[in-house]
Amino acid sequence: MSTDPHTQQPALSTPFNARLRTPPSIDLRHRALQEGVFWQRLTAYRNVDPVTFADHQWQAKHSVTRAEQLRSLLPEVVSDAFYNAVVDGLARSPMSLRLTPYVIALIDWEHAETDPIRRQFLPLSTEQLRDHPRTFLDTTLERAYSPVEGLTHRYSDRALFLTQDRCPVYCRYCTRSYAVGQDTESLDKSHLTARPERWNRIFDYLRSHDEVEDVLISGGDAFSLRAEQLRHIGDTLLDIPHVRRIRVATKGVAVMPMKLLTDHAWFDALAHIAQRGRAMSKDVMVHTHFSHPRECTEITQRAINRVFSAGITLRNQCVLLRGVNDTPDTMRLLTRRLGYLNVQPYYVFQHDMVRGVEDLRTPLRHTIEIEKQTRGHTAGFNTPTFVIDTPGGGGKRDVHSYEHYNPTTGISVYRSPNMDDRARYVHFDPIGTLPEEGQALWADHSLHEALVADALKQS
Repeated sequence: MSTDPHTQQPALSTPFNARLRTPPSIDLRHRALQEGVFWQRLTAYRNVDPVTFADHQWQAKHSVTRAEQLRSLLPEVVSDAFYNAVVDGLARSPMSLRLTPYVIALIDWEHAETDPIRRQFLPLSTEQLRDHPRTFLDTTLERAYSPVEGLTHRYSDRALFLTQDRCPVYCRYCTRSYAVGQDTESLDKSHLTARPERWNRIFDYLRSHDEVEDVLISGGDAFSLRAEQLRHIGDTLLDIPHVRRIRVATKGVAVMPMKLLTDHAWFDALAHIAQRGRAMSKDVMVHTHFSHPRECTEITQRAINRVFSAGITLRNQCVLLRGVNDTPDTMRLLTRRLGYLNVQPYYVFQHDMVRGVEDLRTPLRHTIEIEKQTRGHTAGFNTPTFVIDTPGGGGKRDVHSYEHYNPTTGISVYRSPNMDDRARYVHFDPIGTLPEEGQALWADHSLHEALVADALKQS
């Protein structure tokens, strides 16, 4: 093999420019947004015109909240077996059902069992797995760090404001299943209603804690706030001198983008607090949640363009989900497509250890490999950081930064010096993804404590 005399590295047989040239069908896939009246593929929406489909009120009014609605809406594609699996899956799920027509139209119903959009929102009993014995509802201890109901103050300079408990759709894997959505057959929830008196207690707390500079407006979902509520919350937070940054968190951009195009009062409220914040040298941004490239359509682009044109930064946080986005190719395509739409990929989360979604969790070793395959595919500022929100309240850690990881037992241990330098935070891979030796160890309940103790000792 010849050697480049300047670098002493093996010479490349293919010229540099030729190596950069890749077929447009591969290199430009991220620009191929779904266009046209794609929803009319479904009989139920065949006569729905573009103006009607793009109206947020029509989307909300025609959302599916019960399994029998889905069956009557899609009789030609929802078989008895599929329907029964949905009914049984919902009975075991901690999350209630709510799907917009937009999301329903994005699902490939001919291959619904494996469709990545369906897997996020609609549980099937045929795919549900037994929870890991170390899963629980409030895995990151949000309520333990709540000095006031609906406010989580874990990090000294940041706080999470849970404004209410409703969303335009309900994700199966919600980390806040203890409170968000309707009660289910398997769970009575701790509801957080949109009550001004509860919000006032949160505002008073924030005013009295001048270390807080950053507030995340969440829920539930900020899309579920009325326009006047969003404006009131934003203005009140901006009036607190030491609050410098406000993040408006919403999955809505991915599941009901038309709200940004047709709910002019809500958009005006968002633009108002962003513009007022800028005039005060304070930053107001939107954090959204796209999980799969197919969630980005031409409607999405128009909605994001309106936000972007108002000078508002959009960032994306998603969860790594088995069967949804857990391949390098899918994650690379999602990353580049978001960048193309002017949404900055920010975080990819290792799935929280919440109940009822073991089939969606990935092992840490898999997440690390996907991160390696994703990094370098596009510009660094448009490449997400892969993180784990450590169980037990340690906060976010880079997935690579473990003190100890045993792929056989699936146990990883993290430190979080800014939370508690003495504490160790333990995460567990899904048992079904472990090698046979590891699965056998977890099958013996008498070994569980010893497995954890050994991991802590080695960390």
